Order: sequence, then C-alpha cells, then structure tokens
Amino acid sequence: MQPATLSALIALVREHTGIAMSDRKSVLLERRLRPRMLALDIASYQGYVQRVRDDDAEVAHFIDLVTTNDTLFFRTQHVWDYVEREFLPRWWRAHPDRTLTVWSAAASSGEELYSLAMLCDQFAAHAPGFRYRILGTDISRQILAQAGAGDYAGRSVERLLASHPDWVAKYFTARGDSLRVVDALKRHVTLAQHNLLKPLRPPSPFTHQQFDLVFLRNVLFYFDQEHQQAVLQQVRHSMAPQARLILGESESITGLDTAWQFERPLIYTLDKPPS
Repeated sequence: MQPATLSALIALVREHTGIAMSDRKSVLLERRLRPRMLALDIASYQGYVQRVRDDDAEVAHFIDLVTTNDTLFFRTQHVWDYVEREFLPRWWRAHPDRTLTVWSAAASSGEELYSLAMLCDQFAAHAPGFRYRILGTDISRQILAQAGAGDYAGRSVERLLASHPDWVAKYFTARGDSLRVVDALKRHVTLAQHNLLKPLRPPSPFTHQQFDLVFLRNVLFYFDQEHQQAVLQQVRHSMAPQARLILGESESITGLDTAWQFERPLIYTLDKPPS
C-alpha cells in the first residue's frame, strides 16, 4: 500500500468512526480490506478508497471491517463483583418503583450485555418487583447482528462454563458446538446502531429515559483526546444524575474535563446532570 493511500484510508477511518488509527496499522488494514476488495473485484487499495468515497452503501461495510470487536463474558471480575454486590442492591433500595436502565455502549458481539442481563436476572430472583432493561449499541451493523443472534462458542463460552456452569444451564441452549442465549433473557435487551460521537437517540422502550449504569469499556483508547472528550460529552447527556460509568482496564478519564467523580478504579459517578 502506498503511503498516500494509507493516509487516505486512515482519514476515512477517522471520518466515519472517529477512531485515531496510526500508520502502524497498515498491515491490519490490508488484511481486513483485501477480502472485500476481492469480492468487489477491486484491484488496488486506492480503488477501494474511491469506492468508499463514492458509494454510501459501501461505508457500512467499511465500518464493519475496520472496527475491532473483542469481548468476553464477565471480563474483569472485580467490575462484576461491584455491580452485583454494591451497585444493584444500593440502586434497588433507592429506586424500588423504577426500572433500571443500563447502556452497553460499543456492545460488540454481545457478551457484555448478556453478562449484564444474567446478573440482573439473578438479582431479580431475590428482589421481587425488580425490573431492568438493557440497551446495547455498536457502530457496526454486522457485529450487532451477531449480538442479536446470541450464539457463542470457543474461548468466551469455555470461560463461562468454567466460572458459571449453572448460569449456562439456565440461560443458554445447546446448538451443535455453540450455545445460544435463551429468548427469556433476550427480551430484556434492545440493540441499536450508534456512533458514539453522535447524540444517542435511544429506541423504544428507552425513549426520553436516562441511563442509571453505562458500560463504556475498551473503546476510549481508540480515540485521541479530542474525540475522547466528545464521546464522554455525548454519553454524559444520556446518563441520570448519580449514574455510574464503567470503563475498560486500560482506560482513564483523569485529566479530561468531565462531570464524573472517581469512585474506584474503572468506576465513576456522574456528579451532576448536564447543563
């Protein structure tokens, strides 16, 4: 790939996703784009750049190809311990008449949002009247389709079987070599495409509601500081006062101008509603 073409591709990635990609990603871009170019019978990377520029329908495919999706069930155990043992009991005592609303931003293939659903369902078994709804969003339509199917195999399922075998029996059905999330759990989950740099316009049943808990994990480090600030500003406007924001292992918002107060590593409290 010629340097000018690589620069053009990186600019397209930033334009359509906000992700700040360096020229060190040239091999990754080549590997991900080449099958699509073959399918379209496009011989050069410059030719594919022009296709993305000229064809709005190709932009969605381009986004699917360049965005990274890697997640696991119950990733980072101390975060889930906090949600289970502290956040949910405390929220329920303070809001016995409300429905808990949770947003899994950059939900990827769905392991995170179904981890949330299982945890909430387990809590509901001991808290009669507790209700919850989870919104999962991602910029990639392809990965959202995977989340909607709820079929899992390989590493994430192996870990889940080892850590929560009784939950696997309750919340999944076997389908050949994979496991599928049961419909009873999926009913609490809504999926929608969303670019984190743009305002969230949540679908029904979340219309006009703010979220009590937001998972924004392992996505901020793809953005430069300017775009991190923009993402956080958009997320803030979708959160209820005193809501919790949970980040990924390698992320911090220290040094950014935000409305959140540090509670503990990876967990922040929204100090005040947006102005």
